[in-house]
Amino acid sequence: MPNPKHRHSKSRRDKRRTHWKAEVPTIATDPTTGQPHLFHRAHWHDGKLYYKGKVVMEKKMRNH
Repeated sequence: MPNPKHRHSKSRRDKRRTHWKAEVPTIATDPTTGQPHLFHRAHWHDGKLYYKGKVVMEKKMRNH
């Protein structure tokens, strides 16, 4: 298994890690409800699941 012969400096290690950044997720607005949501994700609004402005599923109401 390969191992480094000499120790790498902190600056050299940090240069390698500069490309790993947290990105801000892109937020879209639903055309039907006007609610903000993540791109390519379904979202709930008033008991209905919306995807691309269309109702995909409705929440079942239980009677207790």
